[in-house]
Amino acid sequence: MPVLSGQASPMPFEPRTPFVHTSHLPPPEPPMRRLSLLALLLATLPLAASAAPPEDQWFTVLLDGRKIGSFESKREVHGYEVHTTQTLQIELERNGVKVALGSSESATETLDGQPLAFASTSRLSGSETRIEGRVRDGVVELDTSTGGATQHRRMAWPEKALLPEGLRLAGLRAGLAAGTRYSALAFQPSSLDAAEITSTVGAFERVDLPGGARTLHAVEQVLAFPGAPMKTRAWIDADQTVHKLTLPMMGVELVLLACDRACATAPNQGSDVFARTLMPSPRALHVGELAGTMRYTLASPRNEATLALPDTDEQSVVVRGNERIVTIDREAHARKGEKPAPSDYKPNDWLQSDAPEIVALAKQAAGDAATPLERMRRVETFVRGYIRSKTLDVGYASALEVARKPEGDCTEHALLVAALGRALGIATRVVDGLAYAPGFAGKDQVFVPHAWAQAWVDGRWRSFDAALPGFDAGHIALGIGDGDPWRFYAGLDLLGRIELREAQSLAR
Repeated sequence: MPVLSGQASPMPFEPRTPFVHTSHLPPPEPPMRRLSLLALLLATLPLAASAAPPEDQWFTVLLDGRKIGSFESKREVHGYEVHTTQTLQIELERNGVKVALGSSESATETLDGQPLAFASTSRLSGSETRIEGRVRDGVVELDTSTGGATQHRRMAWPEKALLPEGLRLAGLRAGLAAGTRYSALAFQPSSLDAAEITSTVGAFERVDLPGGARTLHAVEQVLAFPGAPMKTRAWIDADQTVHKLTLPMMGVELVLLACDRACATAPNQGSDVFARTLMPSPRALHVGELAGTMRYTLASPRNEATLALPDTDEQSVVVRGNERIVTIDREAHARKGEKPAPSDYKPNDWLQSDAPEIVALAKQAAGDAATPLERMRRVETFVRGYIRSKTLDVGYASALEVARKPEGDCTEHALLVAALGRALGIATRVVDGLAYAPGFAGKDQVFVPHAWAQAWVDGRWRSFDAALPGFDAGHIALGIGDGDPWRFYAGLDLLGRIELREAQSLAR
């Protein structure tokens, strides 16, 4: 067992456990990130000037044909202000464990679509995050509450970014003539960023709905997320009310169907999303190989040439058509990886490195270690033992929550390692990606969704994995973030869109 005193010697490479347990898996927020976009997508659809948007509209949410939840959208006009509220409730399964997820977003705008205020509440397995923003003169006053801690800060409002009413009006101005194409910049309160959405109006199509088949107008949309644009389709009626919306998720289809409240809130069927997140390895990988350097050939079956993977001091990426040649060296080398930004040293809503509990744990973990590398090795060992309860029940806890209640899976390990590193004055960041497992969930030789931390030591980014025996060449990074779950899981949007075709060991 790892010692808790922080006095352990640097941890050498250890062989992987013969079986990767479910406690090493991240929670099911990759789909949550996409589900949070439902409100955004509905808001960007064109509505005719002669047709007032419904005051209250309900939808049933299906994943791969199974009902997983409901979505409600409300729009109210009070004087010179328009208030929009959109609420999502879903239920997923993770290896037989049911996980309830919820998201609610609200916006206040002027009648002509100028942003005034917004709020977002996300509930993930009992953990709640609340964001409130007030927009004035191009500046947003923000209050963020996570794990019982509230932070206030300012940010610039993205130029030309719109909230739901502004997006609705942009669609209204564009009209519904077949072939019409227009773009708008949509602000997402849950992630505090903006994404460009390009809409193209198509022809009428026959669509099956809970209330019967209808002929509806199709609208295609492209959301310009960095490295992995997402395509969706929506269908609207002659009055230009949305009746169906689809978007891809992990190789299957997420569907939103308009229906009455009873239909939308009917019992869920549940869906185990993690069966689809496992990426088969072309062959078994051995401990000796993983202790050195591996080269992987990843490809997009859909020929998505825009797919991007991070290039770091441990992972180099070469683009070859629709393939990505990824080389991973367990021993990081200072190459062309991105150097730390000032924010990589500072506390944030999820890595509360200035909290007294975090500072105390960091000192305990580091002990008398003299160098940043030795401190991070001790932090890695400390966190591995400190989180005693390896459980799937935690949705996504901040570092401070984990410090106070040491339980969770790989995300909780990664966030606590990153926060303790920052408390010691070391730049850190959080990585989401895949880790090799000889066997998992009845499948042999697979890559499993995983999370770990990176720290800037000796002039390079080095990885530290407290949920597994350590970092090795069986880790493929898909995305890098600052601990914020919405940005953190952006990389996992690639699941279901890439496949591993070749795994090659490179002799030194």
